[in-house]
Amino acid sequence: MSPMARLRRDWRYFRGLVRTLLGVRSISGGSVNLVCDDLEAAVDRWASRPAISCGGADLSYREMDALANRVAHWALAQGFARGDAVALLLPNRLEYLPIWYGLAKVGVVAALINNQLAGEALAHCLRISRASTCIVDDSTVAACEDVRGAVTTLASVWTLGDAGPRQRDLRAPIAAMSDSRPRADIRAGMTARDTALYIYTSGTTGLPKAARITHMRAQLFMRGFAAATGARPTDRLYVTLPLYHATGGMCAMGAALLNGASAVVRDGFSASHFWREVIDAQATLFVYVGELCRYLALQPPGPLDRAHRLRLAFGNGLGRDVWATLRERFGISEVLEFYGSTEGNVSMFNFDGRPGAIGRIPPYMAGIFNITLAKFDVETEAPMRGPDGLCMTAGPGDVGECLGRIADDVRTAYSGYLDRAASENKILHDVLRRGDRWFRTGDLMTRDADGYFYFVDRVGDTFRWKGENVSSTEVAEQLMAAPGVEQAIVYGVKVGALEGRAGMAAMVVDAGFDLAAFARHMASSLPAYAQPQFLRLAPHLEVTGTFKPRKLDLVADGFDPARITAPLYVRGHDGAYVALTPTLRDQIVAGEVRL
Repeated sequence: MSPMARLRRDWRYFRGLVRTLLGVRSISGGSVNLVCDDLEAAVDRWASRPAISCGGADLSYREMDALANRVAHWALAQGFARGDAVALLLPNRLEYLPIWYGLAKVGVVAALINNQLAGEALAHCLRISRASTCIVDDSTVAACEDVRGAVTTLASVWTLGDAGPRQRDLRAPIAAMSDSRPRADIRAGMTARDTALYIYTSGTTGLPKAARITHMRAQLFMRGFAAATGARPTDRLYVTLPLYHATGGMCAMGAALLNGASAVVRDGFSASHFWREVIDAQATLFVYVGELCRYLALQPPGPLDRAHRLRLAFGNGLGRDVWATLRERFGISEVLEFYGSTEGNVSMFNFDGRPGAIGRIPPYMAGIFNITLAKFDVETEAPMRGPDGLCMTAGPGDVGECLGRIADDVRTAYSGYLDRAASENKILHDVLRRGDRWFRTGDLMTRDADGYFYFVDRVGDTFRWKGENVSSTEVAEQLMAAPGVEQAIVYGVKVGALEGRAGMAAMVVDAGFDLAAFARHMASSLPAYAQPQFLRLAPHLEVTGTFKPRKLDLVADGFDPARITAPLYVRGHDGAYVALTPTLRDQIVAGEVRL
């Protein structure tokens, strides 16, 4: 790279970093300015501009605020007190953000639950939130009612659709409430360290965990991306990611709404309809996860590929090859890749656009970041320590686990989960010096001499598929509950050039095992992304001398019939499992058959 090219690259990085740091500099845990105050300030500035569009309906900033105010007054009328939780089990819809925004105005915590969950996973999420009320719609009411008896804290279910005998219609009571802002003294004594939301993450093991999102952290998400993207009031941001996730619900919505722009929200992603919808929405920005972009790249070229007005795509998990496709085939001039997690205190941006990099920390600026890579022992699944007992730092080209130093300022604070034990399990002590505390991201990375970071893999038993973290422990528990399953091991396998890893289960089954019944059990127990894509039926499962399953051997075999003599099956789009032949396997790897 020439000195001039290097200078231009560093200037682009520095400009983006400074813009972002300035955007979050006034956030403080002790501040009385909350995330709802940020949104109210945006409303006051851009009241008449369009704020959110979804399903053919629109809200201006003023109308969004009015709806949030009605929700706030409804919450007060129901007797909710500061710190109480209300669960939202909803798909993407026009009311989603105004509901949690309105609850935040009166200090009520919204638990944003994945609307694809069912069964024990859903019951667990409701229980740990301690929500007495759940808000649903026609698409989620049945799943909620199915688990209602298992959630003793859940006293009422309110719906944005037609109410059955056990639900109450939320629409009329909301419409009857005042649209004026609640009195300011209702939030008296609250600070940005108070909890605003619960956002769920599956973590590394077990059932989903509720990350505690303080007002300070919500502001960091929303203000940070408002600044990093440089969105303008004239922009229209296309959001097809779920609003219960931090990327779609906080980062993207913050980028739009704190800049006076419009968020065009869609419930679900369709690769075949994407460009038509983006064009019709007159979108200028969109937010992605890597898998979304790869599905677009796999679509046959068409006349709409460059008929859009998109100038920026931002998100995470974008592969190097797809990065080039976004720029060259689809003509998107700027890609902003970032790294972060819902519950963690580590964040990075790739402001200068190095393809494949998840972020950058130039060596000469490392001192202002709380990030290090610790050499990692894959056998013990823990960072390696030297003779002094401290962690060994990974140098350029080495693979290490990414750690974030925990301190008290907004960028390094760690709020953790509702479960204190789960929170403590993510903290590593005595990393660079005695007594320090660091957050374990669970992500293995490497960096180069220029400070670009690259994702390598997840630590432990969690793998990522279709934008979701899938816990192998949780899936295995559901498999073991299926009729005829005696043993089960779940792991992720690489599928051709697809991002993430698809779920695969190696199982020992009895003579009465029924594949169709098993598929029905999976459909009723797990969301589609968590259901195993591949099955391997074995007479027995190999274990180590300490009786641990040889998962690495299974992962190495993948789903290749040439290496596996046991029966293999693949999950079809209808949820049924069919025999996996060598020809079908080759078609899947080549991307000719999509999972």
